Amino acid sequence: MKKNLKYNLIWLALIVIGYAALYIAYSAGLVNLFLDSIIVQIGINVILAVGLNLIIGFSGQFSLGHAGFMAIGAYGAALVSMSMPTYAGFFLGMAVGVILAGVVAVAVGIPTLRLSGDYLAIATLGVAEIIRILLINFKEITNGPSGLFGIEPFVDWQMVYGFMAITTLFIVNYIRSGAGRATMAIREDEIAAEAMGVNTTKYKVMAFTFGAMTASIAGSLYAGYLQSIAPKDFAFTKSVDILILVVLGGIGSVTGTFIAAILLGIINMYLQDFGTLRMIIYAFALIILMIFKPGGLLGTKEVSVKKILDKFKKGDDQNASVGN
Repeated sequence: MKKNLKYNLIWLALIVIGYAALYIAYSAGLVNLFLDSIIVQIGINVILAVGLNLIIGFSGQFSLGHAGFMAIGAYGAALVSMSMPTYAGFFLGMAVGVILAGVVAVAVGIPTLRLSGDYLAIATLGVAEIIRILLINFKEITNGPSGLFGIEPFVDWQMVYGFMAITTLFIVNYIRSGAGRATMAIREDEIAAEAMGVNTTKYKVMAFTFGAMTASIAGSLYAGYLQSIAPKDFAFTKSVDILILVVLGGIGSVTGTFIAAILLGIINMYLQDFGTLRMIIYAFALIILMIFKPGGLLGTKEVSVKKILDKFKKGDDQNASVGN
């Protein structure tokens, strides 16, 4: 219990430091509209990637349906907030999206999570495409392929940062809980975990559902910030973009996900001036990174304040022994 409290305090300290740094930068006028959009996009990507990492990195299930759950959250928040243009309406829409995404995830997860590997990836990809096609065809509600415009701008960097902190704390605490350890046991060896009495279907569905709900939150923030959404925003390529963040940061590393989201956000920012060459350079940079770090930037490791302090202490002790 004390160990978990200390772990949460470390995360809270990092969150407060990050918020203070951003607040000072905004107050000093160092952040323009373009940089603000980059910061917000990084925050949304962190929420998406941390949720997907719970599914892929910690439960060992390969999913390509994250964009579909993001779409549910985006359209839920957009439709409700457009009919109720207040913060209460926006948060109500976000809650509707989260609940609906959770229901869909459970309904989809129970039959599909009995699959594994490529079969599961294809099944989750199919679910995401079904959601996107439904959004296109329900023209009376979703305005079809044209999407929704004029969404009230309720989202700013502070709201995105707050939800990023909440979802991250929830995921890291779930991973360190009994349910999280059971989930990781399934990742290591599902047959052995089941032989030890772990209800594998239950914990896989739980991880899948929590990941889908965080994607829905990110979708709501995405809609509230950009003020316009369309089904094409949630195509297969969006799921691949999120998957790249998870793989680059390290499958099974929350801090790696943060580093990857920030790194790719900065790369995208500096590549804006290259026009159509931007995606080629971006892809080439990813290839180089994956050649030299095939397990991701951190692999399954986590960066912690304790480890950093221990390294400094070890270095001081070695210097002291050399001096003597």
